[in-house]
Amino acid sequence: MSSNTAAPAVELRAGPREWFGLLVLLLPVTLMTADLGVLWLATPYVTADLRPTSSQLLWTTDIYGFLTCGFLVVMGTLGDRIGRRKLLILGSVGVIVASLLAAYSTSPEMLIFARALLGVAGAAVLPSTLSLIIHMFKDARQRATAIATWVTALSVGIAIGPVIGGVLLDQWWWGSVFLMGVPVMLVPLILAPVLLPEYKDPGAGRIDLASVVLFLAAILPIVYAVKKFAESGFSVLNVAALLIGAVFTVAFVRRQNSLDTPLLDMRLFKTRAFTGALLTLLFGMMALNGVEYLVPQFLLVAGGLSPLAAGLWLLPGAAGLILGSQLTPVFAKRIRPAYVITAGLVVTLIGFWLTGIAEHNEDGILPAAIGLAIIMFGVAPISVLGTSLAAGAAPPEKAGGAAATGQTAYDLGLALGIAVTGSIAVAVYRGHVDENVPAGLPAEAAEAARDTVGGATDAAASLPADLGAQLVSVARDAFTAGFQATAWVSAGLAAVTAVIVLSLLRHIPAIGAAEAPAEEAPAPAPAPAEAPAPAAREESTTSA
Repeated sequence: MSSNTAAPAVELRAGPREWFGLLVLLLPVTLMTADLGVLWLATPYVTADLRPTSSQLLWTTDIYGFLTCGFLVVMGTLGDRIGRRKLLILGSVGVIVASLLAAYSTSPEMLIFARALLGVAGAAVLPSTLSLIIHMFKDARQRATAIATWVTALSVGIAIGPVIGGVLLDQWWWGSVFLMGVPVMLVPLILAPVLLPEYKDPGAGRIDLASVVLFLAAILPIVYAVKKFAESGFSVLNVAALLIGAVFTVAFVRRQNSLDTPLLDMRLFKTRAFTGALLTLLFGMMALNGVEYLVPQFLLVAGGLSPLAAGLWLLPGAAGLILGSQLTPVFAKRIRPAYVITAGLVVTLIGFWLTGIAEHNEDGILPAAIGLAIIMFGVAPISVLGTSLAAGAAPPEKAGGAAATGQTAYDLGLALGIAVTGSIAVAVYRGHVDENVPAGLPAEAAEAARDTVGGATDAAASLPADLGAQLVSVARDAFTAGFQATAWVSAGLAAVTAVIVLSLLRHIPAIGAAEAPAEEAPAPAPAPAEAPAPAAREESTTSA
């Protein structure tokens, strides 16, 4: 018996080729998140040059994430059919073309189209990288390390994006921030055929085009509604978009259950590990992003920092995510994933408390920055283990679709975090302004202050000095009150996430333990290599 199980264990371990291949995969992952940061910095320059309307500017910033989220599952399943390496190469070509179009755009419409193409190409790249990692690293511990490195690449992109963007914008025109994607994506384009294996579902049928249409008709209205709720609150259009998405979701599910080779295998949702991982990613990212997207604004508005100084204060947050991502596999070797994730969520409560007590002046800078760093550190196990569980809960031939579904839950959680807590922050802000508006303030100035802090600042410039100073102070106090409210709401979401994790994922053993019972599986089966997924897929043989 021992002779039958020892040999496969050696064969499972990845060698130098796989680790060099991992480096190739990390480059596009880093670019995808860095691209967000550079656009934020380039927006004023784009506005001055192309002069987009407010609606066009909004679509320029939103269309990338909008289409990436919508096409992730479609592209992940496409990779299972045509080959994940091939999809990565096609996605790399798409990113290069879209980057060139964006860099040399001569109109807002051209830039929006380029960003849309970049979003679709990004949706092809992200699930391809993760599913290839799952295929290349069959040893449980090596896979956990590789996925942790993948998550680290995401956070590195967040950290270096503003820095690189600042350097490029200081030396060249705004289009240069998009050109950085060209040399980066040439690397996988050239080296992927040499270093990366090809893998696809040998039994996959043709892609059902009706399923693709139904899925996009379901997910895109939902993502649109979520984003609009965050920006403008309740409206008939937003509710209508949600209802349309819900109707097409039902139609999509019904069609998948009737197909022999569905776009998304709905049977995966019957697995506790897969469903639990998706819910963990969804609620965990809601808790994170509810505070994460407001901290930069807090540093600028309440802390009075310059954009460069605020960017530097955000670096500890990226460092916290990097550190947490690297430590997670170490802990997961001995401790069950559910307990590692729950421990991280407990740590986040300290961070939420610090952000919740941050004051509306320079004294609030340190607790806000440290609080964000602690939150990012505590959330890291969700990104590492949640992604691994979602992707590993599927058979190898379905890993691309499963990984893409996990990434969709991740992205949707980020969007919902902004929508839910953003709405709360706006409500608290407006209520505080209404209650504390200075006496004698003109109605127009009061309405502008009620809208945003920027509106209050602009209105204050046309008022007498004392009255203007009072108005700005009220707006900053109101913003801080809304920011603190989101911290407590996010803490509640973290607690909900912990309950989900302990309820649905605690049966999964530690990574080291998952490798032990190799004799329970048939000799040629890949299940022993899936970690911690084997316990997820064969729950009847796993002890609690």
